[in-house]
Amino acid sequence: MNDFSSTRRPAGALDTVIFDWAGTIVDFGSFAPTQVLVDAFAEAGVAITLDEARGPMGLAKWDHIQALGRIPAIAARWRERHGRDMSREDVDTVYQTFMPLQVARVGRYSALIPGALRAVETLRGRGIRIGSCSGYPRVVMDALVPMAAAAGYAPDCVIASDDLKAGGRPGPWMALANMIELGSRDVAACVKVDDTVPGIAEGLSAGMWTVGLSASGNEVGLSWEEWSMLTPDERDARCGPAEDKLRAAGAHEVIRTVADLPAALERIEVRRGCGERP
Repeated sequence: MNDFSSTRRPAGALDTVIFDWAGTIVDFGSFAPTQVLVDAFAEAGVAITLDEARGPMGLAKWDHIQALGRIPAIAARWRERHGRDMSREDVDTVYQTFMPLQVARVGRYSALIPGALRAVETLRGRGIRIGSCSGYPRVVMDALVPMAAAAGYAPDCVIASDDLKAGGRPGPWMALANMIELGSRDVAACVKVDDTVPGIAEGLSAGMWTVGLSASGNEVGLSWEEWSMLTPDERDARCGPAEDKLRAAGAHEVIRTVADLPAALERIEVRRGCGERP
């Protein structure tokens, strides 16, 4: 990690970028958590669709499962199958099914998003610290982090959704824990990069700038191969609703993938140099 204590930085310069993982740096389309959630609910005798599983994406996984159980259509299926509403104990049961499946399968979806390494190298070249946090619990991160490192991505800090007593998204705690761990001096010099609404809310509640990712993330939900086959007009049509949703959530910048991040950060630095704060 770089030592910034005695370094004079230009007005407006950013010093920390905090990345989400699935749909942001790895796993184009964010398939690892969603497909496993579908399978975990199936084990409980309740069918949910991939689109339904994507709905609360960004939350810690226990909270994600609870949120799915409160969706009216899923709640109705749960009552039909089990004769009652989904309880906390039921959430625990689905979570206990989910966890080993997620650990076992996260490697299938661990490929870095194209352009991620170059973007991170560009940021490091500017003296920017690289933090990270996730809706994944620590046991999943312990499986994913070495895979990413082997592919060349090793952030300076990794915070999992169950690392902190206060909890995870949409609260600010994981983002702030990165800032503390990395020694950042000003939340307004930090940027949270995420593909989900709870992830954007996390950065905003921490007082940070936020950048939303549309094409690579949960909202569009296509694999890299599927995305690559689309025409420019088809890409625009797919990304439009995702971009609108991320902007409505308060994202200061919305881009397609992490490959576009360096230019977005330059725009934020211009705004900071003019005295604007997030």
